[in-house]
Amino acid sequence: MNMQLTDKVILVTGANRGIGRALVEEALKRGAKKIYAGTRTSLTHPDPRVVPLMLDVTDAAQVEKAVGAVGHLDILINNAGIALYDDLGDREMIERHLAVNFFGPYSLIKAFLPSLTESRGAIVNVLSVTALASLPLIASYSISKAAAFSLTQAFRAYLAGRGVNVHAVLTGPTDTDMTKGFEIPKSSPQLVAGGIFDGVERGEEDIFPDPMSASMAESWRSGAVKAMERQNAAFVA
Repeated sequence: MNMQLTDKVILVTGANRGIGRALVEEALKRGAKKIYAGTRTSLTHPDPRVVPLMLDVTDAAQVEKAVGAVGHLDILINNAGIALYDDLGDREMIERHLAVNFFGPYSLIKAFLPSLTESRGAIVNVLSVTALASLPLIASYSISKAAAFSLTQAFRAYLAGRGVNVHAVLTGPTDTDMTKGFEIPKSSPQLVAGGIFDGVERGEEDIFPDPMSASMAESWRSGAVKAMERQNAAFVA
C-alpha cells in the first residue's frame, strides 16, 4: 500500500543527527502533521510540528512513557543505532549492538503496534546493505542489522493482515558520524532521507535509498531470496 506523508504523525528515533535529523527535515517538507523526534539528549527545533521526545530505545520505561506521550501514530521510523569497529573478539560488543539495533526496534514495534494497527500505518526499519553481506570491519553491526532485517521480514508477514506496512531500508554508505574515518564514496543524509520517503510513498517493501544500494535493487527484488521470503510469508497468511 502506498502512503503519503501529508498530515501524518511520525516518530523518528535517533533524530538528533545524521539520517534521523534528515528524516525529520524531509518529513516537514512533505507536509507531515507532527513529528516526534526521539533522542537520548535534549533537542530543540524551530518548527512547532517537531516535538522532542526523550527516548533511549534500550530503556523500557522510556519506551512506555513515549507511547503515552505520542498516542496516535501513523509511521514509526526505527532509525536509532550504533556502529562500532570490532573483530568479533568481544561478546559484549555483539550484545551491545543487538541491544540497540535489534531489540530497540523490536521494543518500539511491540509498544506502538496497537496505535499503528488502528491507523493502518507503517513501520520503517533503517538497516544497511551489511544486513545482506557482512562488512567484517564492523562485524557486530553487520550481525545486528542482519538480525533486524530478519525481524522486519517476520513482522511484515505477521502484520500484513492488519494493514500495517513494514519497510526495510537497506542503505549504502552514508556521510554521518558513524562513517567518519571510513574513506569510501558516501551519500548525503539528505539524499538518503528523500530516498527513504520516496520508497515509503511508493509502498516498496525493501527500500534502496541511495545510488550504491539502488544498484542492487533490481537483482534483489527478482532474486531467489526475495521469492523465498514471499513463499515463507504465505504460511502465516
